[in-house]
Amino acid sequence: MFESMGLPLPAESLLITSALYAATTHKLNIYGVASAGVIGAIMGDNFGYLIGKALGFRLLLRYGRKVGLTPDRLLLGRYVFRRHGGVVVFFGRFIAILRVFVALMAGANHMPWHTFLFFNAIGGLCWAGGYALITYYLGHEALQLSGPAAWIVIPVGIAVIVGMLIFLKKNEKRLTRDALEAAENDPSLTHGMEAELKQ
Repeated sequence: MFESMGLPLPAESLLITSALYAATTHKLNIYGVASAGVIGAIMGDNFGYLIGKALGFRLLLRYGRKVGLTPDRLLLGRYVFRRHGGVVVFFGRFIAILRVFVALMAGANHMPWHTFLFFNAIGGLCWAGGYALITYYLGHEALQLSGPAAWIVIPVGIAVIVGMLIFLKKNEKRLTRDALEAAENDPSLTHGMEAELKQ
């Protein structure tokens, strides 16, 4: 739960260790471990979403220019997150660094809560439940598989993120125009940033 709220904690390692402990000692119920992981992941992300919605965007508006986040770029980020945020929330669950920040980003970008909740719940169920049950049933073989799997998943995740950044950089002007047009039709897209955008 705390990792999903934005704290850099080793939730994945704890989940795998607990599942292995349940498999080897039978002193923990694996369904209890999986349920705790799923509930913690979903609750933590919802708290992270609320924190991001309450504080995140205000901080980005105030200090974002220092790192190149102009109001137009913030609007673009909100637009992209509004259109593709569900995919980011779901797959972000499986990428360690992104998992810590995805709920905060969803809240800061005012992603509709019902959409966030759906993709967050599906991602939490697949991630926590999947890791716990697969580790339990595969036992120590899961540890031998996790190393090679990480060598595949981490580069793919990094490649996807870099690809998205390159795409955004090359198409920033066009996407910003699209975002501004969308903001004219959907005032909620610029909620909380109207004064900044007028400057």
